Amino acid sequence: MSSDGSLVGTPADAISSGFPEAGPPRFASIGDVRSGLAGVDYLADDGISGVVYLADRLAKPVLVEGPAGTGKTELAKSVARVTGSRLIRLQCYEGLDESKALYEWNYKKQLLRIQADAGRSWEQLEEDIFSEDFLLTRPLLEAIRSTEPVVLLVDEVDRLELETEALLLEVLSEYQVSIPELGTVRAHQIPLVFLTSNATRELSEALKRRCLYLHIDYPDLERERSIIETRVPGISQALADQVARIVRSIRTLELKKAPSVSETLDWARTLVVLGIASVDVDQARDTLHILLKYRSDIERAEKELAGVESPD
Repeated sequence: MSSDGSLVGTPADAISSGFPEAGPPRFASIGDVRSGLAGVDYLADDGISGVVYLADRLAKPVLVEGPAGTGKTELAKSVARVTGSRLIRLQCYEGLDESKALYEWNYKKQLLRIQADAGRSWEQLEEDIFSEDFLLTRPLLEAIRSTEPVVLLVDEVDRLELETEALLLEVLSEYQVSIPELGTVRAHQIPLVFLTSNATRELSEALKRRCLYLHIDYPDLERERSIIETRVPGISQALADQVARIVRSIRTLELKKAPSVSETLDWARTLVVLGIASVDVDQARDTLHILLKYRSDIERAEKELAGVESPD
């Protein structure tokens, strides 16, 4: 540790400026992002590629919002693969606190040290037990401390309580974590940060202000067909087109939960496994439970398919 509380090894210019080095660009252009993601089977449009490129160049986190299953989490994973970075994931949930998101002290180990050194003064003990040897790092601090390239994924941030959301602000704005007993731990290098949200609640203005914004919706017909062809081995172009068109039609219905891209892929894989080359109404009806997860949605889709089957 340095005198100001930074980790040993943090670059001197980063300490003096109070901000870590951004490092060399990960991508040469927006087209480089798009082609790189395509190389790991993530088909990004110019909007997605442009935000990822700017996040790298501006050293800004990205808030990725949209319906569940549209590829938000997969985007962060794919960027990690393209850049050869370590993926560190914080899965958010109601009740998540500092000890699970940032750090906590190894209380059992501290107690053993106190018992072993019972003859020492409290001042000596305090300096000893509140050291890095007793620190348990959690995802946010782990991302900050990493000396290797990192993609930090904060998944489903909208599941956090508003109070817990405040834990993220120091990390996202200054890429540092304040630990009262140790001081300020600053990043060795700025990680690429992706926060995903299914928009189940409105996020705070403070959080939004620190991020670039990206909305990923259900893909258009052509892009979804390409995604199916890319992610489902052995599928024909004709079947991929048919699957994309049926799913697009089903999404226009009033459903509790529209089929996601991931569920579309599951359905397409199911059809391939069953050896179905062209989907008829009966085959679609028999496999709807792969695509839809509510009985009322399945019944509504069955009626839609029956209407397609019946003559004009």
